[in-house]
Amino acid sequence: MSDHPKPKRFKNMFAFYKKDVDNQTSTPVASETPMPCSDCHSSLPIKEIETPSEHDTNVPPTVTNVPIESPIQADPGLREMIYSLPVNHQDHIRRQYILMGPCQPKLQNYPQTFDGRNNRRFQYRWFTLFPWMEYSEAKDIAKVVLDNAPKHAMYIAPSIQKEILDIIATKIRSRIRAEIGDAKFCILVDESLDVSHKEQMAIIIRFVDEDGFLQERFLEIVTVEDTTSANLKKHICIVLSRNNLQVENIRGQGYDGASNMRGQFHGLKTLFLEDCPYAYYVHCFAHRLQLALNACARDLKDIQEAEIAESLADGNLETGKGLNQIHSLKRACMTRWGSHFASISTLVHVFEEITQLLQSMMNDKDLLGSVRGDAKGYLKALRAFDFVFCLLLTNKVMGITDLLSQALQKQSQDIVNAMNLVSSTKALLQALRDDGWNSFFQSVLRFGENHGLEMPNMDAAYSMGTGRGCQQHNVVTNEHYYHFDMFNMIIDVQMMELNDRFTEETIELLIWSSALDPKNQFKNFDMEKICKLAEMFYPEDFDASEVIALRLQLEHYKYQVVFDKDFQKLSSLAQLCRRLVETDLAQLFPLVDRLIRLVLTLPVSTATTERAFSAMKIIKTRLRNKMEDGYLSGCMMLHIEKQYVDTIDSDEVIDHFESIGDHRAQFRYSILYL
Repeated sequence: MSDHPKPKRFKNMFAFYKKDVDNQTSTPVASETPMPCSDCHSSLPIKEIETPSEHDTNVPPTVTNVPIESPIQADPGLREMIYSLPVNHQDHIRRQYILMGPCQPKLQNYPQTFDGRNNRRFQYRWFTLFPWMEYSEAKDIAKVVLDNAPKHAMYIAPSIQKEILDIIATKIRSRIRAEIGDAKFCILVDESLDVSHKEQMAIIIRFVDEDGFLQERFLEIVTVEDTTSANLKKHICIVLSRNNLQVENIRGQGYDGASNMRGQFHGLKTLFLEDCPYAYYVHCFAHRLQLALNACARDLKDIQEAEIAESLADGNLETGKGLNQIHSLKRACMTRWGSHFASISTLVHVFEEITQLLQSMMNDKDLLGSVRGDAKGYLKALRAFDFVFCLLLTNKVMGITDLLSQALQKQSQDIVNAMNLVSSTKALLQALRDDGWNSFFQSVLRFGENHGLEMPNMDAAYSMGTGRGCQQHNVVTNEHYYHFDMFNMIIDVQMMELNDRFTEETIELLIWSSALDPKNQFKNFDMEKICKLAEMFYPEDFDASEVIALRLQLEHYKYQVVFDKDFQKLSSLAQLCRRLVETDLAQLFPLVDRLIRLVLTLPVSTATTERAFSAMKIIKTRLRNKMEDGYLSGCMMLHIEKQYVDTIDSDEVIDHFESIGDHRAQFRYSILYL
């Protein structure tokens, strides 16, 4: 028993640091290295722990001064990131920096820095106010060491971030309000459901700024309990009052055609007209055009077969998103502007691919018999001459109206130019009806030959129904049927819808406004109409004496502007307004300039509100469906009016943040010099 070695006892933490008398003299003492001063840039040796050998179990580890590759730098601008250093040295280096304290050198003159407006320089007294601040002499920057900064005042809480976001959004609204100034404005309003099924109302302000540019600015998005006209007006008035905008200065209203918006007795437009009789309502032109196109498409029975073929091929052809949908079928939508023309034109482009797809489905024995039967029926309908004729004719008609549709979706479109586009669209459709039959029919024949379609004999009698004799009432030739009963009928339906939706004869305001239009070398210029426009529609802005003065100004305006060759090159009222400001003629003819600005304020479409809802879908998603209303409005303001963000001064935001309440630490310089 005595020959066996005595078992070793496991040492605890206290036994490891217990003094060993036998080895006390052999243990070297680690020498402490003095800390450098705050403005010293020399390297520091780092204490390294030497692990004792395996047999010397009672010998404590020794510490030697071994420098590491990355020396400690007193200047914060020259330091390496601690995470980039060896893992075994990171904790010790971090402790060394803490023991050193912040680097606060006292220089005789700190260098100046231009911040965009003034020359600024660092102040030594800031070290007294903010003892946790460091200064880099090498890079001339001041920074906050997070290890020395107050842990309770880092300003990274979500509530603080929302508060700062609200301050920036408020600053942007103030900039927009400053741009409006004393000018008259128009309101564009629309509502839509968000992802959390809340009814959101977007408010857009349309006005002409001091430089003569027509602007449409996002003001706010508001959650409404219901969409009654009284409730919508209440929220709109609250937003206008909050931004110091008076209802009496409204000179236009732009909504869609919903009953709660355009109602004759209790609609939103009627409620505002009671408070301001000069807030003229204009139904969204783009919405009118979409309704006209949809009404024309519903009258075409064969177009439904096109939608069936599209839905059949939609899951099998290439489907892209955004700009990748050029060569793939696009899903048509009743409320999506321009989508029907894109769907039909794409169907014409991929007609051969769809035919081959249906043929392969019809011959595929792995599919169910019902599916193959449906594919055979769709293929027969797709290659029928009636379908191809209606497809190409609809593509032709919607191609003419597509330019008007795209123009109405542009921001800041003036109403006179929009009415000119409507007139030109009607003229093109009428020209197609009168002189376009021969060229169109030749294009149909070429399309049929290229795709191997069976073409009917145009001199033969047209067969109605199934071709039975009892169904043939009016015997006409195929050419007569397709020319008069199809070609002319479709164009007539489209013309009728456009005339019903865009009735120029009933919009007297637009007729008088066209007298200011510089298009075609001021062809419609009429002094009497211009004076009647100011006298009849804007008596609040032009009293009797100013109407007389307007007539006198128009006399000089005619010779200095209307007869000027540079002004005769202009094509829109918005360009005329900008040119008057650029040439200082707006100050010479202030009453004419005022009237032009009032006409430009009239709304054209609510495309800007639709873009606001598109931004809302990007910001408030399914995973962020519990966003607060104020937070959503602030995010949308920064997203839509992002051009204002760079113009917001950081000092103003910091001062505003400090003024709204007591904070645990100074916020200004800790953010300004990060």
